[in-house]
Amino acid sequence: MNAPEQPAPFARGSVSLRLYPHNELDATDIVGELCDQAGIALQGGFDGVMTSEHHGGFAGYMAQPLQMVTFVLDEHPSGWAAPCPLLLPLRPTVLVAEEVAWLQARHPGRVGVGVAAGALPLDFEVAGMDPADAVPVFKAELHRLVAMLRGEELGQVAADPALRACRDRPVAVLSAAVSAAAATRAARCGAGLLLEGMSSVERLARVTEAYDAAGGTGAKVLIRRVWLGELPTDLVSRQRAVYDGYSGATASFGDDQTVAAADPGAIVDRLVDLVAATGVDALNLRVHLPGMAPAAVREQIDALGRDVVGRLKERWPLHRPRSG
Repeated sequence: MNAPEQPAPFARGSVSLRLYPHNELDATDIVGELCDQAGIALQGGFDGVMTSEHHGGFAGYMAQPLQMVTFVLDEHPSGWAAPCPLLLPLRPTVLVAEEVAWLQARHPGRVGVGVAAGALPLDFEVAGMDPADAVPVFKAELHRLVAMLRGEELGQVAADPALRACRDRPVAVLSAAVSAAAATRAARCGAGLLLEGMSSVERLARVTEAYDAAGGTGAKVLIRRVWLGELPTDLVSRQRAVYDGYSGATASFGDDQTVAAADPGAIVDRLVDLVAATGVDALNLRVHLPGMAPAAVREQIDALGRDVVGRLKERWPLHRPRSG
């Protein structure tokens, strides 16, 4: 009997987990803990895992999210993984495409990638880059990355076997977007959307509507923090202060959007309503908060996989018509 086909990265109706390192551990233990958390998720019903990028140990993010994805894929035989977002302006686009394509060659059908422009000054300082160049570079290079990971527009690297293989098995690309203009750009480039977890339903709906109206056909993936049980509001406030501090735009985030409840069914209900109201295709859930012990994170991942993820997939509004 053949094993069931695994969902593709960012597939519509998929539910994935966002991984964050515990920076209170040493480097070896950070890697081991994240691989363990990924295993709990992938064995417990989550379709895939994502990592994301900041440098200098900032707020529990990874300096090398693609490398961490490699560790996860090598250790676990099922599920997909994606650096999402990776900060595209920090690296030559050709090198990003090559690295992702060769990882796909090693783990066919299990690799995705999401990209963002970035905004944290330290990320650009360590790369010797002016932060003012980040957005223009991102706008210029997004189309190129998407094309190369489809095996197209390869130019000087047209002989690369892994990139050529992307013609038959493209690597899905998401573009971080918080505005209608960014969504339109992603649609025209052939990328999907990665929607951050702190925006309101109304703002998210405007972004996905713009994407659909521009002819976007990729996945629209929403990040949301979820919590089964009593939410540790002190840790949420601490994290929010970090984000507000580096964004310089405290009011822009609005109210906290965490989906929390003691009853798993209530979380499922709220997530189903969220999908329908925002027009997204897939969810990327996070539980980690700075200051949480690794054991507490593992408990949340296990409980969500056992009591929420399967029920959520059963009720997913897959047949909701696309707008536009």
